[in-house]
Amino acid sequence: GLLSVIQRLKGSPEQELRIVLLGLDNAGKTTLLKRLASEEVSTITPTQGFNIKSVHSHGFKLNVWDIGGQRSIRPYWRKYLGSTDLLIYVIDSADQKRFEETGQELAELTEEESLTGVPLLVFANKQDLVTAAPAAEIAEGLSLHTYRDREWQIQACSALSGEGVQEGMNWISSQIMNRKK
Repeated sequence: GLLSVIQRLKGSPEQELRIVLLGLDNAGKTTLLKRLASEEVSTITPTQGFNIKSVHSHGFKLNVWDIGGQRSIRPYWRKYLGSTDLLIYVIDSADQKRFEETGQELAELTEEESLTGVPLLVFANKQDLVTAAPAAEIAEGLSLHTYRDREWQIQACSALSGEGVQEGMNWISSQIMNRKK
């Protein structure tokens, strides 16, 4: 569209990046993806397989792969990790019974060779719920401070209201800028 015409005129092609969006089922991945794409978030159904959306942010085209988080799908996550520029991991901050499970999945993911050094953004989602654990507490529980091989950030957010989502995107763009230097 118009954006690509303008970019051709400027002579700077938009850089494309591959972002993989993971987390347990019902964490809010698809709602987050729809929020990023400025789409309606009132009706979301569980992801069977994956969704891909291209989101334009800070002069980049982000190809975001939202992959289902049901237990039966998780073994296939690894097949989508090749040439990932950034990993977004979404956690349901109000589902404290599953913190251990989600922490285990995240720890296994960060051990994947194809994700070595890949920046990690953890969205502590559903902060609009009264039972939500604070992001700092989740970061502690996930032992994020032990991740020395990559840049990481935890961002409290509500994919439903959009609160905190832009701050996460700002962090992503700063990571991209730093890596391009």
